[in-house]
Amino acid sequence: METAILGGGCFWCLDAVYRELHGVAESESGYAGGHVANPTYEQICGKKTGHAEVVKLVFDPAVISYADILRVFFTIHDPTTRDRQGADVGPQYRSIIIAQDDAQMDTARAVMAEIEASGIWGAPLVTELSGPVTYWPGEAYHQDYFAKNPWQGYCRAVVAPKVAKFRKSFADRLKKATA
Repeated sequence: METAILGGGCFWCLDAVYRELHGVAESESGYAGGHVANPTYEQICGKKTGHAEVVKLVFDPAVISYADILRVFFTIHDPTTRDRQGADVGPQYRSIIIAQDDAQMDTARAVMAEIEASGIWGAPLVTELSGPVTYWPGEAYHQDYFAKNPWQGYCRAVVAPKVAKFRKSFADRLKKATA
């Protein structure tokens, strides 16, 4: 098993998608890339800790490659807007890939070049690429948030459309489709 850490706006969106992706064994919402130890959600929202909202994924590279994890990532968020995803604004919502080793760093660079060359976003990527940093798990109520709160306003307006786009774009990669 391998680990991937990614931030692309609100962690609820990424978590909801990756929980459904075949080959991903675990998804956990948390914080990374900042300078405060064991930050809280309230501190992150204060925009002064330097952390991004991220998901920590544990995946089976025999089932899904890190490159494909990243291709999904670049489909489910806008990697061309600095420190924002839709109405969510602030450094905690930045697009970030936290590579765990040199191989992941090389793969991330290659996939980013592929996405740029494809022109699918129509603007340059602003995704931050980082080496390993300390990861802090988010509070319990953030874990599997979309499944537990599907009728909450933000989930209906923001998370659900991203999950629907993922399901349509990657129908053959869903856990239920391959189980």
